[in-house]
Amino acid sequence: MNPNKDKSWKHHQKKAEEIKYIHSKNQHHPQTNHPASPTKHEEHQKIIHSSTHHETADKKSSNIPNLTSKIDLADNSEIKDDTDKKMYESLNYNLTDNSETINPFPERFSEEIESLKKKIEKYEGKEQNPDDEDEMSEQTGHVSNNVKEKHNQDIAKEEPSHKEEQRESIIGIKTYQKNVKGDILEEYSIKLDGASADIKIIKGEVGTTYTLSTPKISIATNALLNDLREELIAITSVSMQELIDPKAFISLKAKFKEEAIKLLTKKIPTISKETSSLLVGTLIQEMLGIGKIEYLINDPNLEEIVIVSAKEPLRVYSKKYGWLITNILLEKEETTINYANIIARRVGRQITTLNPLLDAHLVTGDRVNAVLYPINTKGNTIVIRKFARDPYTIIDLINNKTCDLESAALLWLAVEYEMNIIISGGTASGKTVLLNACMPFIPPNQRIISIEDTKELILPEFLYWTPLVTRLANAEGKGAVTMIDLLINSLRMRPDRIILGEMRRREEAMVLFEAMHTGHSVYATLHADSAAETISRLTHPPLDIPPNLLGTINLNVVMFRDRRRGIRRVLQIAEIEVEGDSAKANTLYRWSAETDSLVKHSKSSKFFEDISRHTSMSENEINKELQIKKKIILWLIKHNVRKLEDLGMAINLYYQNKELLLKKIAKNDINFVLNYGK
Repeated sequence: MNPNKDKSWKHHQKKAEEIKYIHSKNQHHPQTNHPASPTKHEEHQKIIHSSTHHETADKKSSNIPNLTSKIDLADNSEIKDDTDKKMYESLNYNLTDNSETINPFPERFSEEIESLKKKIEKYEGKEQNPDDEDEMSEQTGHVSNNVKEKHNQDIAKEEPSHKEEQRESIIGIKTYQKNVKGDILEEYSIKLDGASADIKIIKGEVGTTYTLSTPKISIATNALLNDLREELIAITSVSMQELIDPKAFISLKAKFKEEAIKLLTKKIPTISKETSSLLVGTLIQEMLGIGKIEYLINDPNLEEIVIVSAKEPLRVYSKKYGWLITNILLEKEETTINYANIIARRVGRQITTLNPLLDAHLVTGDRVNAVLYPINTKGNTIVIRKFARDPYTIIDLINNKTCDLESAALLWLAVEYEMNIIISGGTASGKTVLLNACMPFIPPNQRIISIEDTKELILPEFLYWTPLVTRLANAEGKGAVTMIDLLINSLRMRPDRIILGEMRRREEAMVLFEAMHTGHSVYATLHADSAAETISRLTHPPLDIPPNLLGTINLNVVMFRDRRRGIRRVLQIAEIEVEGDSAKANTLYRWSAETDSLVKHSKSSKFFEDISRHTSMSENEINKELQIKKKIILWLIKHNVRKLEDLGMAINLYYQNKELLLKKIAKNDINFVLNYGK
């Protein structure tokens, strides 16, 4: 007998006995389903700690044998201050605390434990039977195309069996309601890390459902993946920088994928590339992500993902269909806590019953907010607001009627000639989207400093841009970097343009207005539903800006969201006039609900005068500039030049050689424009 095979069998046999032991303990220690029951946690810890294989059981009690438990702290000598050291330490805080993790082997019947042992025997080749070839191929990952196709069809058509639910429950997430009846509005696939999922949007009698289907993974295959997890953690060291830096994180995933494929191929030499990619992709999603929810995060059609509680299915907000119920359900409240802890550790923070709130962001830039029970009386909640991978450009906003050609040209004119712009609107009205869409209009070779709570802005590569992001304090209340800190510091970095994510406090507003007065071009967002309310918000607490300072604002653009129709529109474009100690708005354009378009409202008395004062252009020359910009934008719309970098190339050419660009437009030479400077 092969000694390595025998050793591996002994390992799996030991694991099966361990599971059986834990199960027998569970029978004597019934657990409550209360969202945050201390008794449940205490009993669970008692079961694990009483095991003779304490260390092994502790590792297997977690859905994700935490990658962060292998954080390489050998470079602690490079940690300059106590704050950073504490962040490193917090990353390893209580990583094996079973009250915060998921038992990957939930309660099951004794005969099923015995069945698992038999399947492991088959996996090791001890009881190979030709009649079981199809079953064995699925268990070991050798899934033929026919079997896989038939299996995927079964997933789509049949209700999940008891065993299928158990297989799903191993990773703490299950899908339900597979046989959703109704009309299929849309279907597509999402590929992620070598694995894939099928998405269907189904309109039924009681509403519209977002269904996610992934290939089933058997219990025996999950046992194999658990071994791979442990071996990867043992042989791979991870730095904190790799977990929090987006570029480093991509390299980390590639490193883990390479090592996982090597280990899997060693265990199963005949495994196909397709199956290997599927299993390794699933493993990476669990180790470096948050399971199946990673598919939702990577769905470009979704804006928001909400885990309400373990009692309710996940909900998502679709750009096209609005709020949708999903067929994804977390098995228990501890799963949500586990996910929140994973996110918190990677930003050097903790979320506990004493500190039940978390506001953080993933390495992808997506913003995460978590609230634990009993603050949320329903259970534990996580809300993920997605960061745009492919941001809307001004071309997109014109195409979806958020703004029109004339208003886009006006905004381009304002940005080019360094006018200060405040974008107002309600929550989720599209303020940041419009702000981001206007930034490619900034001329090259100008220093841009952006300041945000969560990184949302994406600017073209050709711009000279330094993005700054705030940081919350650690568990000891140290290490915080506020927006006012960054704003004051940015003025020492010789900026030409300053972009502020959102004005919230008086200190920020005063520094920003001071920057306007000292010759910096400023762009910022503000919560206000109209131009008049913008003035009121600025001049009253908490901002409390003296009205005579508002004259430095050249344009106020107000965004509006109609939830009933699912549309976002530019509601107003206004200039702010100051007379003595009072300020008022003069609305230049206003959105008409009847025609769903922007219409001229009043003639400008200040904006064009400000541009003329800065450029010495006459009103006719300014109007000519507007016509040129409209011509360029219209031509880009015609050729569907909507990608950020492509649009950036066209605008860069405008600033480098305007006459050349107009000649290429006349010749309809789109290829030259898109490849300019490459």
